[in-house]
Amino acid sequence: MQSLISRRPAPGTRRDPAPSKWDYRLQRWMLTPYVRGFLLKGLPSLVVAGGFALWFAQEPNRQALIGQLSLLRDQFEARPEFRVSLARIEGASDDLAEAVREKLALPLPMSSFDIDLDAARARIEVLDAVKSADLRVRSGGILQVTITERKPVAVWRTEDGLLLVDETGRRVAGLVSRADRPDLPLIAGVGADSATPEALDLIAAAGPLAPRMRGLVRVGERRWDLVLDRNQRVLLPEKNPVQALERLLALDQAQDLMNRDILTVDLRSNHRPTLRLTPNALAELRRAEGLDTVENEL
Repeated sequence: MQSLISRRPAPGTRRDPAPSKWDYRLQRWMLTPYVRGFLLKGLPSLVVAGGFALWFAQEPNRQALIGQLSLLRDQFEARPEFRVSLARIEGASDDLAEAVREKLALPLPMSSFDIDLDAARARIEVLDAVKSADLRVRSGGILQVTITERKPVAVWRTEDGLLLVDETGRRVAGLVSRADRPDLPLIAGVGADSATPEALDLIAAAGPLAPRMRGLVRVGERRWDLVLDRNQRVLLPEKNPVQALERLLALDQAQDLMNRDILTVDLRSNHRPTLRLTPNALAELRRAEGLDTVENEL
């Protein structure tokens, strides 16, 4: 009887090619996409990253790498195509252009990478005459500065002198003499600059009184007085001054009011205007009404 312990195949018999149980499981596991991807890509990447981390952990290696990168960056930024050699200023007068160049304070030629355009723009827009500035680096090594100037629309008389202001009341420049800008209207008084838009509306609505206007005076930082030639003055209300001036113009057209001997026209009351006559006109009025006692006694 053959022993049951001995299960070796007899010599000359063919070996079974089927894998064992564990070999089969290993083959199936290796066919999993995640496992294959990790073994083919992830594991080599980890080995390379670990080796670089060990190398970068050494201080001399880090300094050498940083120095090499800095050198490459400096060489790249110093290339001729990135060098700015000229600043071109457009949209500004000669005096303003010179002031803009001083505010730029850039030691040209220099690399475009070393120019802080935002900081340079902020320095230029500090100038009173500059409304806005646009800076761009153009080809050919040119820094183009496009300036939008503030346009003066009025002369503001202050205790310290004369100033040019734009439509928002922002200071544009100083003025030596009123005769230097006779084409601009004159405003005066504390707070007149902040109320410049309202002053411009009044000037536009003045109509036939515009040639006689000498200026507008801000009173109490709340309302305007319209000053005309022949020492005439129109006291405008705090609210709706343009409408009040239009009513005065209608009254003047109907009765030729402003060509009479009147010193002031007070429009602060909405009900009716109050007139103040000149001394000669007042004397004639009293004489006509029989109130001139000196003349009666004679």
